[in-house]
Amino acid sequence: MVKRVAIIGAGASGLTAIKCCLDEGLQPSCFERSDSIGGLWRFQEHVTEGHSSIYKSLTSNSSKELMGFSDCPIPEEYPNYMHHSKMMEYFKMYAKQFDLIKYIHFKAQVCHLRKHTDFPITGQWEIVTEINGRKESSVFDAVLLCTGLYMQPYFPLDSFLGVEKFKGEIIHSSAYKNPEKYQDQRILIIGFGNSGTEIAIDLSRSTKQVFLSTRSGAWVINRVSDGGYPFDVVHFTRFRNLLFHKLPAALINQWGENKVNMKFNHENYGVKSQHR
Repeated sequence: MVKRVAIIGAGASGLTAIKCCLDEGLQPSCFERSDSIGGLWRFQEHVTEGHSSIYKSLTSNSSKELMGFSDCPIPEEYPNYMHHSKMMEYFKMYAKQFDLIKYIHFKAQVCHLRKHTDFPITGQWEIVTEINGRKESSVFDAVLLCTGLYMQPYFPLDSFLGVEKFKGEIIHSSAYKNPEKYQDQRILIIGFGNSGTEIAIDLSRSTKQVFLSTRSGAWVINRVSDGGYPFDVVHFTRFRNLLFHKLPAALINQWGENKVNMKFNHENYGVKSQHR
């Protein structure tokens, strides 16, 4: 008997999970709460509860050479670092090449996931889904959760004393879409990660002034490395990985810090990281 596998989510992981199940002779059924594939990479003008949200200018911070699926290379004419619209094109191309769409149930809300009554014997799971207002229960031999890491935003307003006295607008980066509505305003961005720095750049073109707040600093690394090649293609190799495991950590850190400081001296800008 063919094993049935439930896959929750039709983003990057969900699509590859369907493909891998088919390769192994399994019968996949994917449940996606929205009306399209893509997950995190699917841009929407408005924030939808339960759906990961991205902004209009978002571009990948991993190169296509490392992001592409091994059985479906990203087209040569696509840029090294792709805009989210290009990522969506690629996912649709992948789904079409391997005929994956027919295994996906769209607008399918997973209401319950629980062990079947005979789980100790069969190892099976029961899933209750709701599609178009109708609930349905199904039994599967295995379940793959492909819902991603960024469903719920971390918004610790309690950590900021006096926040209730602030008269301006406070939003999480997940609610940010484009810079137009912030024209001629003074903006404070809290957080020096990928989202914080890229949104700061996006806003800087139209706002009056942007401040970027960091608690412990960070190492700023360009997407483009030596010779114009993508950073991850140049540095994430088996040879360099071997070096990192053979050479002393202090030597590796010193080399890396000197390298990134050649393009952007972190101490001059007051963002030198507290960690190596």
